[in-house]
Amino acid sequence: PPCYASFHPDSPACKIEVPERLTVSHTALQEEGLAERCVSVPIRQATDAEILLAHSEEYLEAVKKTPYMSLDELRTFTQQYGDVYFHPNIYHCAKLAIGAALQLVDSVMTGKVRNGMALVRPPGHHSQRSAANGFCVFNNVAIAAHYAKKQYGIKRVLIVDWDVHHGQGVQFAFEDDPSVLYFSWHRYEHQGFWPNLRESDYDSVGKEKGAGFNINVPWNKVGMENSDYLSVFFHVLLPIAYEFSPDLVFVCAGFDSAIGDPEGHMCATPDIFAHLTHLLKSLAGGKLCAVLEGGYNLTSLAQSVCQTVQTLLGDPAPQTSELNGPCESALESIQCVRSAHKPYWACLKHTASVPVITGPNSSDTAKTKISGFCVSEKGTANYLEKETYSYDMILLVRLPRFYGGDVCYFLPYFNAQHLLCTVYYYSQCVCFVCVPPQGCSDVAGLMQAVLCLLLPLAYEYDPGLVLLVRGPGSGVGKAAWAQITSLLQGLAQGHTLALIQEGEKEAVGTTAASLLGDPAPSLGPLGAPLPEDMEAMESLRQRLQTHWGLLQTAGEQMITASKETYSVTQMDNNILEKQNSY
Repeated sequence: PPCYASFHPDSPACKIEVPERLTVSHTALQEEGLAERCVSVPIRQATDAEILLAHSEEYLEAVKKTPYMSLDELRTFTQQYGDVYFHPNIYHCAKLAIGAALQLVDSVMTGKVRNGMALVRPPGHHSQRSAANGFCVFNNVAIAAHYAKKQYGIKRVLIVDWDVHHGQGVQFAFEDDPSVLYFSWHRYEHQGFWPNLRESDYDSVGKEKGAGFNINVPWNKVGMENSDYLSVFFHVLLPIAYEFSPDLVFVCAGFDSAIGDPEGHMCATPDIFAHLTHLLKSLAGGKLCAVLEGGYNLTSLAQSVCQTVQTLLGDPAPQTSELNGPCESALESIQCVRSAHKPYWACLKHTASVPVITGPNSSDTAKTKISGFCVSEKGTANYLEKETYSYDMILLVRLPRFYGGDVCYFLPYFNAQHLLCTVYYYSQCVCFVCVPPQGCSDVAGLMQAVLCLLLPLAYEYDPGLVLLVRGPGSGVGKAAWAQITSLLQGLAQGHTLALIQEGEKEAVGTTAASLLGDPAPSLGPLGAPLPEDMEAMESLRQRLQTHWGLLQTAGEQMITASKETYSVTQMDNNILEKQNSY
């Protein structure tokens, strides 16, 4: 049918939000054999009461009339909104899009499925209470979040928006609501990219009781890569999300943030969405609902959808390669976001509070201890024999090409102490992290070390095998051990070997369940980590970041506006003064 948009009908923007977005995605799922492995959930139309959870009655009544409008009336109606088009069937399609998201919520919350993805259009995250916007008529995810809270008594909802555009409609819907944590990264370019809102910047943290529960990561340059995306997850989203401890996770799954998209102009490859999805699956007991938003390169869209669904099904994430540190622009955004949210989240209160260690001995220390972790950059066989076998350990082994994965055939014949030396001998390099029994009762500190130290280092190291060694009398509880085991399976294409010494029989079931893909149990809202642990961890991170780029978060002194193509206004000066006061 003809469409009428508030921009010129010949504009390329009118030609990218097309039905083929769904057909190519579904066809790709079928060709990869993924569709037949999924449970097909019947869809329905949303009711008026459900739509009114996030929209005004006046707006709903106005949209209801569109199927009966003449072409001139449709044109006039459309022109009151921004960057959106209407045709006589869009009201029906929009109700089905909401209904699909709600059916997915029902299926996840009742245990019929563990997680899922709704392929819908029109998208929703730009739609506001009384306005269509940016191809969006009704706000699918905002309605679904309200619905989950009302229907199932959900107390805390996390919404992760990885679309390349800011989902201002979701932000406005929950900006004063502390029960919903909204995270968005998006092209911003210092307010130069659509939707060109001041509220899309990093210092829009929420209002009133919702202050701290709105996280905006503005991309001020195009060309962001896999490393930039992972860095934001490791140093911004995951630490806060674990402290928040959601009961349900939504993903505004826009794939215009993938390479080749005409809107995004980013360089992240489709396989990164497998890793992002894997990391989010460890939250909320695995309850995750992904709802399609943008994505306008039909090739990268279909590939990204497949990567996401494969991970939701429990398939191993593909091997990462050539990861390094985030670019300078991404570092600036990360540091600004962390500083803006420092007053609201315990996991950020001690960030960058320790000066960077420099000098001739700053990078060659064999080991560094904090109460929850002991990290060695370059282990030695002697050190492994003498000290590590009584600790819980995570070894990241990069196997030589000529050896392949055959090292697994040798492992069962050695005790744990001998095993560590054997693996070290036959591998090119071993990087390991030890968790000593003392200090592990501080789950918050332990998880911060895992999220902000271990995972960045491990992803950049790119191991071919992950060994988990649990020693006797471990201080790591079942839930935390399950979380660590689950998170690390995103590495090495899932090639994980767990060794549990006698006396730790209770850990066998937990470990086996995690290795089989069962969701890790929630840790509950994490309290404040011990200050001495956070300071020691920050000191260690700053020392190691000279060798491991994914550990970089920038320093306090780097909270400055980009000097490229940006003129600092008085308003921006006020922002900087506010951030420097933290």
